[in-house]
Amino acid sequence: MRVLGIDPGSRITGFGVVSVEGSVSVYVASGCIRAGQGVFLDRLRTIYDGVIEVIGLYRPSMVAVEKVFFAKNADSALKLGQARGAALCAALKFALPISEYSALQIKQAIVGRGHAQKPQVQAMVRALLHLDADPQADAADALACALCHAHRLGPSFEGQA
Repeated sequence: MRVLGIDPGSRITGFGVVSVEGSVSVYVASGCIRAGQGVFLDRLRTIYDGVIEVIGLYRPSMVAVEKVFFAKNADSALKLGQARGAALCAALKFALPISEYSALQIKQAIVGRGHAQKPQVQAMVRALLHLDADPQADAADALACALCHAHRLGPSFEGQA
């Protein structure tokens, strides 16, 4: 089974795809959908189209998305929520099952500490997936989300997705 992890952002949305083979997660792909700083509705369209393209390329069987956290700036939180909604709608277009995880849950599953810093997440993703270098921060967060979901499923779900 393949898990697409998404780290939503209104300017940069990270994605990461892992293949789950028994109790082992294998790196497939990762990257960023760069929506830029233009008109907000155009950025939402870019995120939506980008996630659709990623799904078309890598054919995940399920999606794991990071939940919106509470931000100090209400406008930023609303934009983040809308960006997340664009990514979710793209996954729903393909009728993919979606699971949602808080940043705390993801960091706890990957690093062992819910308040880990981004470099720690990048290093653990690199180690868990046997990568040659740390992935870009947003892609690492998306891969961490996918790995969190894979770990929660466990080997008993092999072949069920």
